[in-house]
Amino acid sequence: MQLNKAELEALERKYRLNLINSISGVKPANLIGTKSAAGQENLAIFSSVVHLGSNPAELGFVLRPQSEPPRDTYANILSSGYYTINHISASFIQKAHYTSAKLERGESEFERMKLESEYLSDFFAPFVKASAVKLGMKHQESILLPNGCTFVMGSVELLHAAEASINDLGQLDLADYQGVGIGGLNTYYGLQKLDSFPYVREDEIPDFQA
Repeated sequence: MQLNKAELEALERKYRLNLINSISGVKPANLIGTKSAAGQENLAIFSSVVHLGSNPAELGFVLRPQSEPPRDTYANILSSGYYTINHISASFIQKAHYTSAKLERGESEFERMKLESEYLSDFFAPFVKASAVKLGMKHQESILLPNGCTFVMGSVELLHAAEASINDLGQLDLADYQGVGIGGLNTYYGLQKLDSFPYVREDEIPDFQA
């Protein structure tokens, strides 16, 4: 298959949607937890979390174009300034997937999908108890993108992970806790460690053969 821009735009809508959402490859699968000023918990799945920096530790994620008022996740982040990012494991991918449903405002996905919340170190926003890796985030800045989406930047205020999943170099083993990735909009992939290589220096590049 080879398609130019005009041919892509002429594709049937759902086919194009699935294709374009798949072409970036496997994306991280995370649940973002928030809480309103009134104490109402909210949970939503995202596949757009990206690394921004290590010192200070910063992550970002993309929100689809927002309605007025914004959907619960973004409204809660704006009002409280805090949210959590929780890695998804194979044991609860179905429950995690269905948090993408548009529930009535104020209805908690934690309760509806039977995913237990928990609070760590008095952090304001709820974490997913079943998640092996939990990050407490503080909202730093939101940037409106040309396509109407919003890029949300945050600092890592709290990290909780099993020590057994982190090696002596500080590297997280995603396969150790059956971490999953998302392909397209609704297909999930298991993650398996294939290899690990050293930091690349020009004078240490192997003599590769064609």
